[in-house]
Amino acid sequence: MITVYPLEWIDSLILETLDPKKTNIGDLSEKDLAFIADNLSKESHKIQIQLKNEVFTLHQKRQIRLMVQKYHASFVYLLDKVMQYQKSDVALSGVLAAILDVVINTLYELLSFIQCRYAHYLSLDERVPLRYQVVCRKEILLRLQELQNKKMQSTTDGSLIEIVFTAINNSIADKPQNKITYREICYQKELLKYLEALADISDSSNFYSAVDQLLIEMNFNYHPYITNFTHRIENQLNLQESLEGKINALLLYHKEFSQLLFNEKISFDPARENIRYVLENWFRSEIVYIERKISILPETQRISGPDQNVRPDNKVECALSIDQMGLILRAGDEARILKARSLNCVFKTIVPYLSSSHKKDLSYNSMRSKSYTPEDRDKEIAIKTLRRIIKHIEEF
Repeated sequence: MITVYPLEWIDSLILETLDPKKTNIGDLSEKDLAFIADNLSKESHKIQIQLKNEVFTLHQKRQIRLMVQKYHASFVYLLDKVMQYQKSDVALSGVLAAILDVVINTLYELLSFIQCRYAHYLSLDERVPLRYQVVCRKEILLRLQELQNKKMQSTTDGSLIEIVFTAINNSIADKPQNKITYREICYQKELLKYLEALADISDSSNFYSAVDQLLIEMNFNYHPYITNFTHRIENQLNLQESLEGKINALLLYHKEFSQLLFNEKISFDPARENIRYVLENWFRSEIVYIERKISILPETQRISGPDQNVRPDNKVECALSIDQMGLILRAGDEARILKARSLNCVFKTIVPYLSSSHKKDLSYNSMRSKSYTPEDRDKEIAIKTLRRIIKHIEEF
């Protein structure tokens, strides 16, 4: 027959007999220790048998889940009480210290029995026992330190590991010990397992590194990481010389981001919004902002950047087509007649001051790219034009 409260003896031992405020535990002897240890072993075996019988008797999963969680919560509560006794001055005595160790080991044996045999009935939001927390924290911090000491394949990955290290450190330090759940411990261990696997991998197939892809997939919604992520994209956009270049780059980063995997069922911080929603909103806001800037700026500024905003009356009209002008400028650069940091710089500096009979504002990017794929007719006209210039020079 199932008793009303199967933990009655262990409960009484911990909350009455071993409580320094209720019992003169200094009177406990070696004989008492042997008796308690023997009884604890019998009680542990009896409780495990009874738990199995109850699970076998019940037919509905909901009932089994509630019963298993009730046992688990009782063991966690009793374990916390015993660990509080260990902090008292009386607990330092040899006999009592030994008794408390036996009780703790028995409770851990019962917790392990439930966690191994009935794990699928337990809630990940159950509070982690204090002693288990201490062991897990040491393990997690040690693995993080080893990751930090490894030479990462890129400086970006190295800085991301630093962010993960800070995030886990802060989550451990900021949260009271009695608030840590199995869900948080499982998430941190799973994250570390994948980071360790990526530590020696170099993946530069696109803008987002393998560590970025992992953190986004695992919904690492830690605010400093999100800030780091957006700052890196902003730095890349700042390298673009025109608004057209910025919007094209931003759309590419957004496209690649939207193709990354994402697991909504897990998160680093359940109290914060999912990282995908936050970053999607950021991308949309940035795209709308740049598009509005493009719509209100003159065409020359949109395409070629603010330095190209030259007044129409300051431009020199050339009788050649864009392709032919591009050929002459490219030839001047390669012959080292026109000297600049690069061919791009030659076009960027000169083209804004030129116009053709058909177009007032010319794109230096377009002219430069067309100079690499000239048509035979354009080459003939460019050569004839240069010969005419030579002839005039000879007549000076």
